[in-house]
Amino acid sequence: MKLVYEGKTKTVFDLENGHYLLRFKDDATGENGVFDPGSNSVGLTIEGMGRGSLKLTEFFFSRINAAGFPTHFISADVDKAEMTVKPAGRFGEGLEIICRYRAVGSFYRRYGAYAAEGQVLDALVEVTLKDDGRGDPPITKETLGMLGILAAEEYDSLVHLTKEISGVVKHALAEKGMELYDIKLEFGRVEGSIVLIDEISAGNMRVYKDGAIVGPLDLARLL
Repeated sequence: MKLVYEGKTKTVFDLENGHYLLRFKDDATGENGVFDPGSNSVGLTIEGMGRGSLKLTEFFFSRINAAGFPTHFISADVDKAEMTVKPAGRFGEGLEIICRYRAVGSFYRRYGAYAAEGQVLDALVEVTLKDDGRGDPPITKETLGMLGILAAEEYDSLVHLTKEISGVVKHALAEKGMELYDIKLEFGRVEGSIVLIDEISAGNMRVYKDGAIVGPLDLARLL
């Protein structure tokens, strides 16, 4: 294997057979030792986080594929915390698409003068640039097009896919008595088509049960 990228929560290897391998870490995003899926920095290490994240990703990707939405997922080895995927081209240096069902996190910090904390949102989609140094700035459809990052029709497709895929995740969680507050997705191009990439786990969503946030290991256990 050839090392391609050392990320905050995953290491990426080129398998040199046309596929990539993602090795999940026990590192988690947050600040001052407190887990926060919206954070841009590693704040703590949780034993079992890597395996739990991969178990959730495998579960959700299987659901999403069954619903007819393509992903880069090929296979997973939970014991090794490794996932084999198809290589995908990024949009620019990477985009993150957030689907919000409740006003929490950075959304509430930005718009707290107009929204109550926890206010219900109707699958509101926001797009941000993957740029830790600039705090993952939000970006508009017009700006994406003008900067040559994403065409208008691709933007519309991403918004549609985000709402549909987030709905699949939301429904799966609701089956277990949990509520999805928000989720961060990433897409790329595989053989010319836009597909879901990266992971779907506690590290990129906020989930609540009985009014309390569900911890990352608890989420894997409950599902």
